[in-house]
Amino acid sequence: MQRRYVTVDVFTAAAFGGNPLAVVLDAEGLQASQMQSIAAEFNYSETTFVLPPRERAHAAQVRIFTPRTEIAFAGHPTVGTAVVLARELEAQGMAPPADLVLEEGAGPVPVRLMRSGRTVTGAEFQAPRALESGACVSVEDAAACLSLRALDIRPDIPPQVLSVGLPFLVVAVASREVLRKAKPDATAHERVLPPSATDAVFAYAWGDDAEELHARMFSPLDSIAEDPATGSAAAATLAFLAAQRPARDAETAWRVTQGVDMGRPSLILGRTVKRDGAVTAVYVGGQAVAVMRGLLDID
Repeated sequence: MQRRYVTVDVFTAAAFGGNPLAVVLDAEGLQASQMQSIAAEFNYSETTFVLPPRERAHAAQVRIFTPRTEIAFAGHPTVGTAVVLARELEAQGMAPPADLVLEEGAGPVPVRLMRSGRTVTGAEFQAPRALESGACVSVEDAAACLSLRALDIRPDIPPQVLSVGLPFLVVAVASREVLRKAKPDATAHERVLPPSATDAVFAYAWGDDAEELHARMFSPLDSIAEDPATGSAAAATLAFLAAQRPARDAETAWRVTQGVDMGRPSLILGRTVKRDGAVTAVYVGGQAVAVMRGLLDID
């Protein structure tokens, strides 16, 4: 049986930037083992599989696989899959709705499409879960994971596992130059991360203003040496940073640049909403560009 797929570069307005994603449109009937094999064949950081929704009001059920395992939620797969589904409707002469819901392992994910004129150019999702704070990691261990010195890590922001659906060890480094020098140490990752219930490190430094971040993500334990754009980690980090601010009521727009140091520049746009001192919602979005389409010969 032939199954359609589309690849898109996500969190970029230009092909061959951002984070590549494969979207398998005709996934009904595939076993989980087949999905895993297809994801390993594409060898992108994630591949999504589109299935009929459990609830008729939702757009689709979406399963997400890395080359090694299935995960409950991820940012660029959510954005990229929403854009592909919307463009499939456009190709059929139908107008996509302004808002849709994708059923992911972490729960229903609300998505709002972004348009230029009448053309869908991107999407913004609301994180499916509130910020969850996990284990703290020593500055020394965090630095070892990034092949840095302990003094390269911001001492005022302890490294900690954060999640809005997918956990990451989030590490604030001292400067953009320090971030540029970072590289994963697989031995340190294997020692530090599994006991902290994660397999990835999201490191960031501030940019020219308080709402701009530069970031890098490493996950060699999941066969991802470096990720060009990590929306789920950005969402958790922005929720954490918004929670630390003194304002009790605020809506803040953020910009996260990632992928620059690996030659795939990405721009993640974030929004946080804070009410009565608590972060009530975090949104992440960006553009996506179609690159390839084809057929899989998979029974």
